[in-house]
Amino acid sequence: MPRWFPLTEADDEFVRTAPVRCEHVADLPAPPPVVWRVLTADDALVSWSRLITRAEWTSPPEPGATRLVTLGGALTLDERFYRWEEARRMTFTVDRATGPGLRRFAEDLVLDAVPGGTRLRWTFASEPVLAVAAKPLVPLLRRVTAGLPRGLARRVEEAR
Repeated sequence: MPRWFPLTEADDEFVRTAPVRCEHVADLPAPPPVVWRVLTADDALVSWSRLITRAEWTSPPEPGATRLVTLGGALTLDERFYRWEEARRMTFTVDRATGPGLRRFAEDLVLDAVPGGTRLRWTFASEPVLAVAAKPLVPLLRRVTAGLPRGLARRVEEAR
């Protein structure tokens, strides 16, 4: 049984002001309901991300949903969705992780209809336990998460 490290709950203010924060914007070639279906599917993340090696909904994908996500087979995050606006927006906080180092972590995904599809704004927000690590982590987080919207775009193309 893995050891769990509790994280402090994140909220919208944290998503806007986190010490380690990056945002990716991607235009996807499908309307918001199709993108939403891909984001909430049983194979969400693992079917289009090399970073995510396991994702399991631990409750139905709906308001208040919970999910376990494993990165690289090494770190598991216990996510709780505090915002769930069908085909429009989802935001989650991480309640606990199987590794130390994070004080808070959240993601916010916003879908806007645009001509030809959907504009996705995906924000990653985190706070390391050691404040001195924040500044060096920004480029790393940006690089690590940059592939997620690209992988999602490929999966959306297949789902259309």
